[in-house]
Amino acid sequence: MSKLKILVTGMCGRLGTVIGEKLNQDFELTSLDLTSKKGFKSYTASIACLEAIQPAFLSQDVVIHLGADPRGEAPWTSILENNIIGTRNVFEAARIAGVKRVIFATTNHVVGYLYQQNNLYKSIFEGTLKDFNVKIPQIPNNSSNPDCLYAVSKLFGESLASYYHDKFKMSFICIRFGGIEVPDRKVNDHPSKRAVWLSHTDLAQIIKLSINAPSSVGYEIIYGISNNTLKVHDLTSAKSSIGYHPVDDAG
Repeated sequence: MSKLKILVTGMCGRLGTVIGEKLNQDFELTSLDLTSKKGFKSYTASIACLEAIQPAFLSQDVVIHLGADPRGEAPWTSILENNIIGTRNVFEAARIAGVKRVIFATTNHVVGYLYQQNNLYKSIFEGTLKDFNVKIPQIPNNSSNPDCLYAVSKLFGESLASYYHDKFKMSFICIRFGGIEVPDRKVNDHPSKRAVWLSHTDLAQIIKLSINAPSSVGYEIIYGISNNTLKVHDLTSAKSSIGYHPVDDAG
């Protein structure tokens, strides 16, 4: 049985590198980035140019869209070109090529201002929390309180995904990723890291489940974090929609 063909934009970045290491045996992975990815079939082009990237999408089964300027302090010109125009171009190229599913990497920063407005969350992210056994209310997947233009651009992508699903009947799974460590390690040095940590094992699990999710999964927003004791994001939707059950805990 032939492997599913998966195009990964931004594969040279942190998430893309781990995905390549973890899933290369299960899928036929192709990279689309500004530079080639060693060991993988690669297309080199800017996602800001639709015509330049279209050949990469031909015959692909699923697209994982990681490519973006991830800097919280990135200037608007870069956010516009890479995260807004680029995301639209990736979705449009997928549509033109007949790709039925796109996995879109969004971010926990889309609810970043909630961390500052809620006293309990604030104590976690400022590192002043004393009682690590306190019951923590979970932030639902429909919340949006972005803390930077990068996060605003990811909310744009989530909305654009909803439009493409409704208009063109494509499947979109938007994953609000927390933080990964390279190399993989548990983080117990600061509560904020322990709240949003995602292990490499759980990253591989959530991506693989998203790729293989049934076609009935049309549009979902889920959080991509591990089963952390201090987690503040609700994993209910991730469990019910794609069967995600993280196995690791930052401690």
